[in-house]
Amino acid sequence: EVVVLGGGISGALVAYHLINAGVDVVLVDARSIGLGSTCASTALLQYEIDTALHELIQKVGEQHAVRSYELCSESIDKISAIAKKLHYKDFMKKKSLFFSAYKKDIPFLKKEFAARKEHGFQVNYLEEDEVKKDYGFAADAILSQQGAQIDAYSFTHALHQQSMHNGLRIFDRTPVSKIQHHANSVELKTENGFSIKAKKIVYATGYEVVEFIDKKIVDLQSTYATISEQSNTANEFWKDDVLMWNTASPYLYMRTTSDRRMLIGGRDEEFFNPVKRDKLINSKTAQLVNDFHHVFPGKPFKPEFSWTGTFGVTKDGLPFIGNYKKLPNSYFALGFGGNGITFSLIAAEILTDLITGKKNSDADIFRFERV
Repeated sequence: EVVVLGGGISGALVAYHLINAGVDVVLVDARSIGLGSTCASTALLQYEIDTALHELIQKVGEQHAVRSYELCSESIDKISAIAKKLHYKDFMKKKSLFFSAYKKDIPFLKKEFAARKEHGFQVNYLEEDEVKKDYGFAADAILSQQGAQIDAYSFTHALHQQSMHNGLRIFDRTPVSKIQHHANSVELKTENGFSIKAKKIVYATGYEVVEFIDKKIVDLQSTYATISEQSNTANEFWKDDVLMWNTASPYLYMRTTSDRRMLIGGRDEEFFNPVKRDKLINSKTAQLVNDFHHVFPGKPFKPEFSWTGTFGVTKDGLPFIGNYKKLPNSYFALGFGGNGITFSLIAAEILTDLITGKKNSDADIFRFERV
């Protein structure tokens, strides 16, 4: 009935929901499963999207903006429920600290706090002395109660294993060379001469999918990340090991891991080509470590692994989810931005409803026609 193109976290969540709804699904990926953007994900699960709530209200209206934030918050709890059902252990609920990078950002931070508080999100505003006392650095901050972290790669495989048990067929290392959209079906030709015929197709290939869209919907950027050596102690790295990110542009983000490491990301650049992108890893690692020491001057951080990944940025910070009318029988799960995993959960629910003929009241928020 449905072919899902892309086996990373987006495709895995879509296939999981479709299979659970009784849909016959085949999934195809050109790579080994999870070795695209999924394994590069730093996997901070936050309801806050890259566009602040009070700014998003100005861009898309109060109803859609607030609902987008609510959906992201709900998706964290839904991912938690899936992890529990799969007996998946590397999911942890976490608080999230959004702190001012500069003094000039404090009015912005206060405006954002007011917007979130007004619309019912569980947040506290921390003045500089409170942040200094609790976290050891000088900044104002919004402390959110809702957040989590996960290992995107292993969670993707856990989803696939369960879906395969329930009937999903997966073909990885199977590049698709041609896709034909017909009035009532789609047909995919693989590089090794096979064909797949289905009623509908879900594109879940991330930023690589832009070649199928005839209008510009996304700007590509690369983000950089580095992770420290393991700590020999079980002590917290900072209070509650909260997720952290700041108001800089591009923003710095930090979290800890279940195997006692610290992870830092940021220093984004416009994507130009993979070779030049990768050549910056060493210099970006040094900059990220400096950024970390600017926040935590006395805390040791010795990088062990560093990497980069490409992601998409949209004008409003929201993903594109739904059907694309110029390609018959096509659906897209494009979780662009810093919330790729929570967006993917939202996409999985919306697309499952659309494909199975159910009405989804949230689909309108993420439609292609909004731009």
